[in-house]
Amino acid sequence: MSLKSIVRELKEMKDGMGSISRRVAESKQWLSRSKSHIAPDGPLPTFEPIQQGQWANLPPELLLDIIRRVEESETSWPARAVIVFCASVCKSWRAITQEIVKTPEQCGRLTFPISLKQPGPRDSPIQCFIRRNRETSTYILYSGLVPSENESDKLLLAAKKIRRATGTDFVISLVADDFSRASNTYVGKLRSNFLGTKFTIYDSQPPLETGVQPNKRSSRRFHSKQVSPRVPACNYNVGAISYELNVLRTRGPRRMSCVMNSIPVSAIQEGGKAPTPTSFPHIIDEQFSLSPALKGKDVLEDFSPANLSEPPGLSQVPVEPLVLKNKAPRWHEQLQCWCLNFKGRVTVASVKNFQLVAAVDPSHNVSAAEQDKVILQFGKIGKDIFTMDYRYPLSAFQAFAICLSSFDTKPACE
Repeated sequence: MSLKSIVRELKEMKDGMGSISRRVAESKQWLSRSKSHIAPDGPLPTFEPIQQGQWANLPPELLLDIIRRVEESETSWPARAVIVFCASVCKSWRAITQEIVKTPEQCGRLTFPISLKQPGPRDSPIQCFIRRNRETSTYILYSGLVPSENESDKLLLAAKKIRRATGTDFVISLVADDFSRASNTYVGKLRSNFLGTKFTIYDSQPPLETGVQPNKRSSRRFHSKQVSPRVPACNYNVGAISYELNVLRTRGPRRMSCVMNSIPVSAIQEGGKAPTPTSFPHIIDEQFSLSPALKGKDVLEDFSPANLSEPPGLSQVPVEPLVLKNKAPRWHEQLQCWCLNFKGRVTVASVKNFQLVAAVDPSHNVSAAEQDKVILQFGKIGKDIFTMDYRYPLSAFQAFAICLSSFDTKPACE
């Protein structure tokens, strides 16, 4: 081989490594700007087209082994950010990374945005905390045991409280500085009634795995802009939260129940499975396409128990949804207060503190241990700081929405 050809190959390799380095740097900059610790689940951030370097053409077997070792070595944030950067290099790296990274149910870790819509682990809960900002009426969900002092906490979800004449909305987003329901960072919302006793959880994507037969209703959206008139923004009713009225003003904590319309009660049975989405939809599916008269409106899909059915190909019978209830506390004579065993995760007494367990009928084949298992735990640990621990079959989004309902004013329930 001539010296000229060797120099040319070295130059090409240098240019290839430089382009990959620029791509990784741009990905890091984008992730930092989005204030989210997870890479986008859809198309990669739009950068100026650059020529793929030789690192993009690594043998799949070698690349698979490298990324698998990186993934296994990262158990928590911020170290886990490296596997996100690997997924942001190019299409081939991303495809292999997505193949290796498991769901939160399997690995107990959150990696991509879609992980926030997937059920948590069955054995040990995913531990998070919520920081409330009273001035901006925002609530930020972070990953981790307790807040850090250097503001390096990893943001998972953010919500903004918007008061309306007939109730309150909590708009949930992937980032903390964009709560527009026309944005691609919008993931859902929580809406309350006038008294703050009943809430509805709306998801930005339908639980297609449940084989739901949609029942379309529409209502006009105020003060919003559509990204495209051909792609209306949809909200899918996937859950309802109800707080029991305390008419007699008796002593005791709040009593609540949650009907998770998108999760069948069979999910907590042995061998049961909860819906596990694999990606965020970028366009409205054909089966949910709308007539021209409904375009430009806020579409609400009704996923009430009457509309739940078995997936296509099975008998079309209604599916009973999972119902959660708050675990009854005990009265502590010495402390003169109601107590629950939060296992050290809650340190401040508050009417907002709760634990949710499954409320199942004896006819269902659910073990006593499964019925006593705490699926969602929420409580106060400091001024405007709260912990949130959730497990299967709830997702981070669903758990966050349920916890947000506790922040709304409930004079009729106290």
